[in-house]
Amino acid sequence: MELSSRLKALPPYLFAELDEMKRKKVLEGVDVIDFGVGDPDLPTPRHIVEEMQRAVEKEENQKYPSYEGKLEFREAVAEFYGRRKKVDLNPETQVIALIGSKEGIAHLPLAFVNPGDIVLVPDPGYPVYYSSAILAEGKPYKVPLKEENGFLPDLESIPDDVAKKAKIFFLNYPNNPTTAVAEMDFIKECVDFCIDNEIVLAHDAAYSEIAFDYRPKSFLEYENSFECTIEFGSLSKTYNMTGWRIGYAVGNEEIIRGLLKVKTNVDSGVFQAVQDAAIVALRGDDSVIEENNRVYKERRDVLVEGLRKLGFEVEKPKATFYVWMKVDGSSIEFAKTLLDKAGVLVTPGVGFGEHGEGYVRFALTRSVERIKEALERMESALNV
Repeated sequence: MELSSRLKALPPYLFAELDEMKRKKVLEGVDVIDFGVGDPDLPTPRHIVEEMQRAVEKEENQKYPSYEGKLEFREAVAEFYGRRKKVDLNPETQVIALIGSKEGIAHLPLAFVNPGDIVLVPDPGYPVYYSSAILAEGKPYKVPLKEENGFLPDLESIPDDVAKKAKIFFLNYPNNPTTAVAEMDFIKECVDFCIDNEIVLAHDAAYSEIAFDYRPKSFLEYENSFECTIEFGSLSKTYNMTGWRIGYAVGNEEIIRGLLKVKTNVDSGVFQAVQDAAIVALRGDDSVIEENNRVYKERRDVLVEGLRKLGFEVEKPKATFYVWMKVDGSSIEFAKTLLDKAGVLVTPGVGFGEHGEGYVRFALTRSVERIKEALERMESALNV
């Protein structure tokens, strides 16, 4: 059977390749310390699990859910935004439930992109921005994120004719993989750029609550942003719920309706028991978020200080649970060498785009003890 031209145009999915590299090493008997995929090793908090157990028993949750999500879930999202971001949302028209934020991001171009339309994607960036544009038969236009610009896009470098043809601009702050953060002046600049050029600003806020002595901004904190912005949120990283597949989209009502129209034709909503558990999470006292950040901060400090002692150039991130480290030469070759000689798996930066070359990403999803062991192995294997 021949694959469609859309699928043929997709690059290999980075994390699938990492899994295969790791699998081969494990089969060889290597104890791999995996800093690759950003999947929290911390468990889902007990009170959330217990709510899920109760919710599964409810007969009303065993039927088809609503496409947009339970109103109570949408109200909980709105309350969360009011508490954490001081943003007012109408839960009936400005919030929808997603089967994880990845699902919503992947489906958004199907709502607004016609064949040949331009989609602005950050490079380096989460691979789904690029692939979702391809699947909608759009043309991804890579916007470089460079260290000298704080890993923020230079909007003035986008040609006027490209901006006028663009339908969606994907952004992500706190940023994966670079860990960069966006301040309000930059947010205003992006929103105004998208309003002027009639572009949907799609902000991926998956790491909005993972921060250290810093409060990440929602793009919706700038009031004009409701003219053009949809923001994607996830419970995956915030509440250690990656496998639960629950997220949300908030913002401009027309953009929300467009995404919802796609979803009504491709899925049947989020399992209501999962929504009930998510409601308990979102309405919690935020101690879960604070404890996660305490753990990640300790790991960050140990890893960054250790890497610096080994002679690597690395900044201490303000947010996300990643560390973005500069390396000499090919990031893929560095990652392969590290895996082969030290049994340590990291993500090559070029897997996030050509402008990620020269960097590797560590996920802070291993214990302090394993981080220290990895550093010892690196010192021995790399002769530094």
